[in-house]
Amino acid sequence: MTSTPSARYHPTWDLSLDPLMSCKLCLGEFPLEQMTTISQCQCVFCSLCLKQYVELLIKEGLETAISCPDSACPKQGHLLENEIECMVSVETMQRYRRQQFEREVLLDPCRTWCPSSSCQAVCQLKEAEVALPQLVQCSVCRLEFCSACRSGWHKGQACQDNMPIITFLPGETSSFYKNDEEDDDAPIKRCPKCKVYIERDEGCAQMMCKNCKHAFCWYCLESLDDDFLLIHYDKGPCRNKLGHSRASVIWHRTQVVGIFAGFGLLLLVASPFLLLATPFVLCCKCKCSKGEDDDPLPT
Repeated sequence: MTSTPSARYHPTWDLSLDPLMSCKLCLGEFPLEQMTTISQCQCVFCSLCLKQYVELLIKEGLETAISCPDSACPKQGHLLENEIECMVSVETMQRYRRQQFEREVLLDPCRTWCPSSSCQAVCQLKEAEVALPQLVQCSVCRLEFCSACRSGWHKGQACQDNMPIITFLPGETSSFYKNDEEDDDAPIKRCPKCKVYIERDEGCAQMMCKNCKHAFCWYCLESLDDDFLLIHYDKGPCRNKLGHSRASVIWHRTQVVGIFAGFGLLLLVASPFLLLATPFVLCCKCKCSKGEDDDPLPT
């Protein structure tokens, strides 16, 4: 009786698996079909993370182009409009395009928004007189206003000295119909440093511009960049207008003082050890240098 050789076992699955790629945002590993490459810089992220990143920036009110999420991106790439359109919904894309258009108008010295709250028209200024107050007539609602202070046209008269630097987006309440007391707590103002639009719904009066990171008081627009303890709200016209209780302000100041005191104490304690360790470090360095000089030449 002859024995036949047994048939070899062949697995039903393929042992060669596709390599996984790592996402720098969530640190997960995904197959190539679940990744998205940014064309400008060739950085790769998982499609879900990149989609959430883009939607978050648009929702928060984008002021600049959407950059690569990698802060260490060597090419500092940006997402193109067609790449963004493939990730987000139609409504989100419309919001993104509207934000871009509003930014273009903001940065264009020859264009401005009509100050009427019921009008969303963009008015054109005379390029030759753009640095001077000039009469502007809205082509839609026919409103006549001053290009500098955005009040009604005042021929032969200077703009009001106390006119706030508030500029409103289309559809928002305009300073054209407000008095000075209401302007202090207007819902939309401009950053006193970079002039970008900022909206405040509620909460603290200490504001920080997303565009230039400038900290300022919402009511008087005074700089708070160096006021870590918020002393600004202890006196003057903004006294007790921070929007927080006295206890929370004291707790904030205690934390700030504690952080500085902690660093100072750490430096004070570490100083003697650093001074004692310095001779040993220098000695070890000298010995190492001497040892390298005494090494015999290779044969």
